[in-house]
Amino acid sequence: MLFKLFYTFAKIGLFTFGGGYGMIAIVQDECVEKKKWITEDEFATVLTIAESTPGPIAINCATYTGYAQGGILGSIAATFGVVLPSFAIIFLISSFFNNILDISWVANAFHGIQIGVGLIILRAGYNMLKKMKKTAFSIIILVCAMLAMLTINFLSLNFSTICLLLLAGVIGFAFFYIRKWYDGKKVAS
Repeated sequence: MLFKLFYTFAKIGLFTFGGGYGMIAIVQDECVEKKKWITEDEFATVLTIAESTPGPIAINCATYTGYAQGGILGSIAATFGVVLPSFAIIFLISSFFNNILDISWVANAFHGIQIGVGLIILRAGYNMLKKMKKTAFSIIILVCAMLAMLTINFLSLNFSTICLLLLAGVIGFAFFYIRKWYDGKKVAS
């Protein structure tokens, strides 16, 4: 199992461009759809936690999935697997190639890769949206988040992602307690 975790995440790390967000759809495909190591709900939870905690999202996802499958050794194998290819590639590029992006075909390849990464991220978001439990609250949060994102981007506002995450956490926390209070009042009546 440890080798499977290492190999799967090394393959993800080797063939995924665009950082952690670019890996989301591939991690979902490998770990949820193909290998069934975690459920769709667990994956959504992992993404939420991985985005909310320090460190790259792909490493946090690999660590959680590895732990779910093989405990501490599984988390080490999966994390090492996802980190090793990127480290090796970056080490080789920085060691042997000065100004690699000055090479026109490399720069053009990266422009194409950026478009592909954007599409992969959209696919992951679409898949999560399809499988999301649709309640009035989740739809309201989705619409508000999209409006906030569009407003911030179109008006070129300098708004911290950390502030957005904290604000979303406060809203979720408040909603949870308001709902708990309301349900308690309803039972008492």
